[in-house]
Amino acid sequence: MMKTLHPLYIALDFSNGEEALTFLNKNKLTEVPVKVGMELFYREGPPIVRNLRERGHPVFLDVKVHDIPNTAEGAVRSLASLDVDILTIHAQGGNEMMRRAKAAAGNTAVFAVTHLTSMTTETLNQELGVMGELSDIVARLATQAEECGIDGVVCSVHEMEAIREKTGERFLTLTPGIRLLEGDHHDQKRTATPSLAKEKGANTIVVGRAITEAENPKEVYEFIKKEMGANESD
Repeated sequence: MMKTLHPLYIALDFSNGEEALTFLNKNKLTEVPVKVGMELFYREGPPIVRNLRERGHPVFLDVKVHDIPNTAEGAVRSLASLDVDILTIHAQGGNEMMRRAKAAAGNTAVFAVTHLTSMTTETLNQELGVMGELSDIVARLATQAEECGIDGVVCSVHEMEAIREKTGERFLTLTPGIRLLEGDHHDQKRTATPSLAKEKGANTIVVGRAITEAENPKEVYEFIKKEMGANESD
């Protein structure tokens, strides 16, 4: 059985484990769900995930596995052994890769990344030579992921309607690029507020700098959790 997912994960986009743990301790963010991405994982490796799990933090491990099917399968098996809630793969790895990754994940949820939220239709068309509207391309990749047994897809709220039209309600959506109304979008192009993400049907959201760079991170975390309609136990 797949693990129960949380409605909000804080992105620990710090350069090292000491900074990440200090942030959580200083702001009394005890046992909150967190995302560990490439920068932190590549610097600290599996010990940072084990440390967070020992402290009671549910972990979303976002390292976007993308390789030949056999290698991806082995990588997912290794990552899932860290007892994480979610891990990510690239849908562009193809159907065989996705099926084998899911089979290797055990009870860890596998979410497919279609295209990064820094991408635009112009980038795909003009730089990568992938023609068509971004929302259509994302929806097609999401459909393939569902057919391969993947649990959900990482997408912006702007593609969610197109994805919902192509997939069933049981197919989950995880939305990064969340910003508060007055927040800086940084390098994200396809962003949304927590309330818009909830309105569009996001099952899970990831919030980084809107929380980690806030004057009162815990207050902002609780506000966003409320916006997502989360219970105290979530």
